[in-house]
Amino acid sequence: MTSPHLTIAEHDVPTGDATSIRAHAVGTVHWLAEARTRIVVPVYQRQYRWDIGGCEQLLADIRAVSGEADGERTSHFIGSILSAASEGAGDAEAAPRELVLIDGQQRITTLMLLVAALHHTVRHDPTGPGDAALAVELERVLVDPADPRRTKLRPHSAWAGVFERVVLGGPTTPDDPGESRFDDNYAFFRSQVPASEVASVWAGLQRLEHVAITLEAGANAQQIFESLNSTGEPLRDHELIHNYVLMGLTHAEQTEIERAYWLPIERNTGDSIAGFWRHYLVALTGREIDVQSGRGVYDAFRHRFPRLDLATLHSAAAEWRAHSETYRVLLDPALEPDPAVSAQLAWTNTFGRGMYPLVMRMHRALRDGTTSRDDVIASLEHLQALLLRRSVVGLPTTRLVARLCRALDGGRDELERAVSRITPSDERTRIALKFGDLPHAAYVLGRLAGATDPAGLDVEHVLPLAPADSWTGDGERRWVEYSDDEQNAFRASAQSLGNLALLEEPLAERAFGLSFPDKRAVYARSGVAHTRGLAEVDGWSTAAVSARTAALTAEVLRLWQRPATAEIDDDGLTPILDAQHRRGWPRGWDREFDYVEYRGEHWEVYDVKYLFDRVFKRLWADSRDDVVSYSERRGGPIFSSPAWNGQWHELGESHHLYLGWDSHYMLTAVQGVLEESGLAAQVFVKYSYIGAAM
Repeated sequence: MTSPHLTIAEHDVPTGDATSIRAHAVGTVHWLAEARTRIVVPVYQRQYRWDIGGCEQLLADIRAVSGEADGERTSHFIGSILSAASEGAGDAEAAPRELVLIDGQQRITTLMLLVAALHHTVRHDPTGPGDAALAVELERVLVDPADPRRTKLRPHSAWAGVFERVVLGGPTTPDDPGESRFDDNYAFFRSQVPASEVASVWAGLQRLEHVAITLEAGANAQQIFESLNSTGEPLRDHELIHNYVLMGLTHAEQTEIERAYWLPIERNTGDSIAGFWRHYLVALTGREIDVQSGRGVYDAFRHRFPRLDLATLHSAAAEWRAHSETYRVLLDPALEPDPAVSAQLAWTNTFGRGMYPLVMRMHRALRDGTTSRDDVIASLEHLQALLLRRSVVGLPTTRLVARLCRALDGGRDELERAVSRITPSDERTRIALKFGDLPHAAYVLGRLAGATDPAGLDVEHVLPLAPADSWTGDGERRWVEYSDDEQNAFRASAQSLGNLALLEEPLAERAFGLSFPDKRAVYARSGVAHTRGLAEVDGWSTAAVSARTAALTAEVLRLWQRPATAEIDDDGLTPILDAQHRRGWPRGWDREFDYVEYRGEHWEVYDVKYLFDRVFKRLWADSRDDVVSYSERRGGPIFSSPAWNGQWHELGESHHLYLGWDSHYMLTAVQGVLEESGLAAQVFVKYSYIGAAM
């Protein structure tokens, strides 16, 4: 088996000191396998930090090109690798040549771990290909031919022993930590590439290319490193998606896709294109997307669309364009031709764009004729009730939409049940309105007044937020004569439902700062019935505020009704499918949860590692076939034997659970196996204060 040398060009670049830089495109595997080359990680380099998520993406990229025939997309570019020739090394033609790795350590180390996993499978897995020639090819990448006890890559001395033990398959020593990022990522590759796939992944590895930049003696390595890593503003998610969609197409195909699909998407979404892609993917997958990692939306897109040949691309892009047309209507509900639906969309926008994934799906179904106008209006009313009531009682409205999208998969009745479970009850809402401030006051008062368009109406505070000393509520006592307790009680109710009214702008200007007896004459001229009724009130006191609050609250509860089901969640519980993924093991990970609700059982489980262990052990007893099915499809975490170093739990004589994943991968596995067994909807986590702040 041969490795292609994909050199495209080589250039000598003069520097200010008359030294040179050699840059040429090479096949990465060929570059690693050069018999003379030793790759040395300098002392100043940071520790190896790639996590399983990075390994998963690398393996996906390799698989994507592994099966392509010559003449198709023949390579995958992994960037540039910057190295410097070690002074005095490799002077003789046959002498080893040391390259000091300045930039690229993380990628090269990860590739070595993947090749090591393939090599050990070929050598030791009884179900493996048993291909001696392939084993030799893999070994050429890994092992120093001059010293078979050493690897071609020489890491920092502080962790070289662990790396070489993993790559060469050596035994652990008393000083060996036993678990490391090297072990974790090697174990990931070992588990994810079955023996039957080794040859295919090796073919994909040989399609990797990079630009090898080699600095000659005297070149300013730090200056060049900073230049390579200071390329300006990084690409945003939607720009990465754009590149991913078009890259690999011919110029004519790119032009066709750009004109037919991408430009219409940009016109429909405008400055909100990044939000469109995030909301579309949440709607499509029913999963929350982590936007804090920097590339969460792009990673979710690639996971959903791993391969886009031209035929697939046309079909998918037509769907993207159709959803972007809906998104345009959501951004500007005036574009919706049905006045009732348009009003509902505008009202829903009061609460921001967090529910756009769900509303997009509703609107698309309406346009496609798969749901009725009345059903969409009813669902949007329930959605507004959910958002308003949670805002009133002080509950968050974030991280709700994915679970509602999943519920919608089961139909409108299932969506109503899901909404009901997380909508605060009448009693709780009534108490919060009695003692708290009213959120979204213009929206609430406008809908109570039947005003479809609140333009030209202001929110009026009957008791001003900052009353003058001369202000009076009854025409007798002035504000300055109220006791401190009376003033504080009045101020506490100033933003409550009972103290607020809608008033036409010209009238609001006249009423500003007036005492209540003078305001009554202004209120009497208002076209808003609730405001006009204030003219009939004799005086304004905290008792009057409470009475008006109670009366208006009854109307609020009628207009923003909770769906008529008896179910309601504990307010702090998060469905397991919406639990937040963490990279690695962040500070506080071992106290992330207060507890876990598993099918009605209360588990004292505080971290994802214990949750992972307990869920798999429980399902091994209750739903073994589902666990086996999930593990076989995903390449773990159940194995027939502990095939490599790491932490294992025995599930039986012939099955073992591997616990060497990071927290992100463990949570993914918990979610996946619970979905496989049909139990995900019955499992919730209660985040601790620390977990909520992580």
